[in-house]
Amino acid sequence: MKGFSGKLRIVINGDIREVSENITLAELIKSLHLTPERVAVELNRRVIRRSEWAETTFGEDDRIEIVHFVGGGSSPFSSV
Repeated sequence: MKGFSGKLRIVINGDIREVSENITLAELIKSLHLTPERVAVELNRRVIRRSEWAETTFGEDDRIEIVHFVGGGSSPFSSV
């Protein structure tokens, strides 16, 4: 709940978290020790461009989904 504590409640990938009420998306990603180039972020079902992260802040009970990009897959040169 936003108020005297300076904190607000958000939901990140289904988990409830309490964060500073003025934290930006860029700061949140950094605080979670994530590599910005390897994640995509959706805020309340809207994809947020990386260029908007520094200006994007949160409201009480906002829902954030963070998707990690993972390399890998099969090589066209692997033997079968």
